[in-house]
Amino acid sequence: MAAGVTGGAAAHYRALESLYAHAPINQLFDSRLEIVAAGVARIHFNLDRRHFHAAGAVHGTSYFKMLDDAAFYAANSLVTDRFLLTTAFNLLFTRPLREGRVVAEGRWISGQRRVFVSDARLIDAAGEEVARGTGTFMKSRIALAGLDGYGVR
Repeated sequence: MAAGVTGGAAAHYRALESLYAHAPINQLFDSRLEIVAAGVARIHFNLDRRHFHAAGAVHGTSYFKMLDDAAFYAANSLVTDRFLLTTAFNLLFTRPLREGRVVAEGRWISGQRRVFVSDARLIDAAGEEVARGTGTFMKSRIALAGLDGYGVR
């Protein structure tokens, strides 16, 4: 658990981490979500050749998945009752990714009512930024408490 995070906030963060782990799409990725603090999320990924395009580097769909998830969970860490939905996402690719460990770091930027803005960056095993993205997320009518996997472990 992140230092200094206790009570309801910590329970919400752990429940979001559980939700991430239970999502069927995440069975395709060797990854783990870590909610660090309100508005801050990290996802640790291990990439291999299954994520490559024909030219031998990680395909853009994996970049999007990692960046969108990190930005999304950074924003949803601030919302305890509803699931957020991505309404837009912009990507900037700066370097090709190869096999190995990658961390997607997401941070909430603005919004606290209905629409939230977060950004994320991908950091490769050498500590270099390889991509970044910014997304907007909107509160849905979907209650977090009703979703499979959203619960304290």
